[in-house]
Amino acid sequence: MQTTYIETQQISFQDFKNSVIEDYKLGRISREMSYLGRREVLTGKAKFGIFGDGKELPQLAMAKVFRNGDFRSGYYRDQTFAMAIGAVTVESFFAQLYADTNVEREPASAGRQMNGHYATRSLNEDGTWKNLMEQRNISSDISPTAGQMPRLLGLAQASKIYKSVKFEGSEKFSHNGNEVAFGTIGDASTAEGHFWETLNAACALQVPMIVSIWDDGYGISVPTHNQRAKADIAEMLSGFQRKEGENQGCEIIQVKAWDYPSLLDAFARAEHFARTESVPVVVHVIEVTQPQGHSTSGSHERYKNEERLNWEGEFDGLNKFREWILNYSIEIEGKNEVLATEEELNTIDSEAKKFVKEGQKKAWENYQNSINEIKNSVLPLIENLKSQNVEILSEIEKFNKIISVAKKDIFHLARKALILTRGTQSTERQNLQTKFDEIYKIEKDNYSSHLYSQSEWKATNVKEIAPIFSDSSEVVDGRVVVRNNFDKIFEKYPQALVFGEDAGNIGDVNQGLEGLQEKYGEIRIADTGIREATILGQGIGMAMRGLRPIAEIQYLDYILYCLQGMSDDLATVQYRTKGGQKAPVIIRTRGHRLEGIWHSGSPMAGIINLSKGILVLVPRNLTKAAGFYNTMLQSDEPCVIVECLNGYRLKEKQPENLGEFTVPVGKIEVTKEGSDVTLVTYGSTWRLVMDAAEELEKLGISAEVIDIQSLIPFDLSHEIAESVKKTNRLVVIDEDVEGGTTAFMLQQILEKQKAFRYLDADPLTICAENHRPPYASDGDYFSKPSVDDMVEKVYGMFTESNPTKYPKI
Repeated sequence: MQTTYIETQQISFQDFKNSVIEDYKLGRISREMSYLGRREVLTGKAKFGIFGDGKELPQLAMAKVFRNGDFRSGYYRDQTFAMAIGAVTVESFFAQLYADTNVEREPASAGRQMNGHYATRSLNEDGTWKNLMEQRNISSDISPTAGQMPRLLGLAQASKIYKSVKFEGSEKFSHNGNEVAFGTIGDASTAEGHFWETLNAACALQVPMIVSIWDDGYGISVPTHNQRAKADIAEMLSGFQRKEGENQGCEIIQVKAWDYPSLLDAFARAEHFARTESVPVVVHVIEVTQPQGHSTSGSHERYKNEERLNWEGEFDGLNKFREWILNYSIEIEGKNEVLATEEELNTIDSEAKKFVKEGQKKAWENYQNSINEIKNSVLPLIENLKSQNVEILSEIEKFNKIISVAKKDIFHLARKALILTRGTQSTERQNLQTKFDEIYKIEKDNYSSHLYSQSEWKATNVKEIAPIFSDSSEVVDGRVVVRNNFDKIFEKYPQALVFGEDAGNIGDVNQGLEGLQEKYGEIRIADTGIREATILGQGIGMAMRGLRPIAEIQYLDYILYCLQGMSDDLATVQYRTKGGQKAPVIIRTRGHRLEGIWHSGSPMAGIINLSKGILVLVPRNLTKAAGFYNTMLQSDEPCVIVECLNGYRLKEKQPENLGEFTVPVGKIEVTKEGSDVTLVTYGSTWRLVMDAAEELEKLGISAEVIDIQSLIPFDLSHEIAESVKKTNRLVVIDEDVEGGTTAFMLQQILEKQKAFRYLDADPLTICAENHRPPYASDGDYFSKPSVDDMVEKVYGMFTESNPTKYPKI
């Protein structure tokens, strides 16, 4: 078993002294970074600043128990911790402050995140996993309050899973599950539901997780007593404290932010509980100061009174640390030993300022050089165009008056010059155009790459394998197809697991996992509590540690509980790290054509608009759904798969190559050929559209029916436009509200695929009413598109163009 910090701390006085002095040095460096960072923002060299001043000591203590293979999921105050584990340098800190897009200089996000958002790189450039056991890991930070908490649960639970799950390459992700997941959160953010849901789940699951709460008494300007039922979060959490002999609850440790030896002890005990007993621990760090206030957006003098400000000056952690060092003495073999003199600490303070200033200067020079390289390559080419348009000289003069030139200023000037010389055929203009295209491509990558995977495992690269049927293929309920396919998946992929409400013991509410827990065990086929946000969080954290989680959200309506995590965290993982991290979670849910207000939502437009970065797959039956699972387990991208709830009892022919056949993403399927009109749809509505198409045939209208299969990505080959080219009419049908997913599909088809060129009639959308259906089948009939609605509205298109042949109904 891996040893803990407590068990390794038999050290000499000299080693102890060196450790203390190194902590003081790093603390001073971090503080000077905060001070200088604020000045850089206020002088206009950076856009915004938020810093970790006042939290140096507890983060130094936390870093001491943080091992290779461990993970942190935190928020934007942890610069001292990040420096202590080697994830951040002075230069990379300021590179992020300036938004330097060079991934070597700013490896956390390549300038995509504001300062204070840290991450280590889990992936090599080709998208393959690094050996995460050879580094100390930070999962990419996000700003939304408490949004980092659900992911923390998954990072911790992965350790518990790795105690029993092994697969080829698993040694890169765990050493027998001995890793601990560390979380950090501001005290005021514990008022958020995500905090409570995560801690509750961790206490139920008993996972190795340490949550550090930095308590500075305020949430920006709002004092703690206005945030929660009790000002003391440790007191509030007392009911969570585990009892001896019970396998529930957590440990709670309270410690002062300025008490260095107590902090070392607190985090050593926390690590011991988490690493050796696999229990969650809350470390409530109180009396934290925040010398510069919340951020560069304001001043804490506006809401803190003089007494509070004086107290913060007196109990500043670094000041107290300095006092403790100077007052420390011990007698060893008759000799009085001290840690440092005041002169020595003054020297450290002075050297810290110099060191930080040098790092900042280097970061600024690197950042400016990257801009100057673009400027120096473009400006002479624009100068060469002055004779071709007199306005260009004026634009150059305006440009030269800009005090601090940004990339956007250079690109604006170049584009202006190209506009002013439009229609001119000259070598000079062509040279500018060529250079502009070259640098724009680079900056497009700097700011827009990696929303989706760019590796060889991206979903669109997965080879299509058709399902195999024969005369002896069994006809079964749709649920049997997906269940038997899951059986093959869990046999084929030992790193795959599924969890959700009722997913384990009863095999999910629709029996799509029937009997699989008994076969594969409670670790891999697991029940969860009713807590969708942390079900998603479990998936994100596990996927970041090399597992292949299928996070089941029981119904599509309930995915709204997950939407914040999907939008702010999962969808942006690859993007906000510029390919440095990934979390290939499969979100399994079921919905469409349901009955009742709370089980009939179709929030597809919300999902596709708020979660760009996640594939959205909408199979029309359970065989297609099974094929998507097979596809996505070969991919390194996250996705949502929406199974048709009304399809579990419908009969389907079961493929003979279960676990092997795949459904391609971004590819449509023509399920009925026709010549007069193209009907585009997806999911459960597809069955109704097929019925409507048959009715239209009886009325003399030949309808071509297209199942899009995936909303994101959407028809990558532009096959729908080819259908419209043939039929000259387009109808888009789904059960979302008006202006919802139908509007998205229409935009993709008409604008992106240019299908408007082939239309002989206005395009038509058929969608649901703007409310959810009331209960029972009549509610569905009158609220969502029925076969009758589709037939009459499509027929009406033909009545308008040829009322003689198609008289009004």
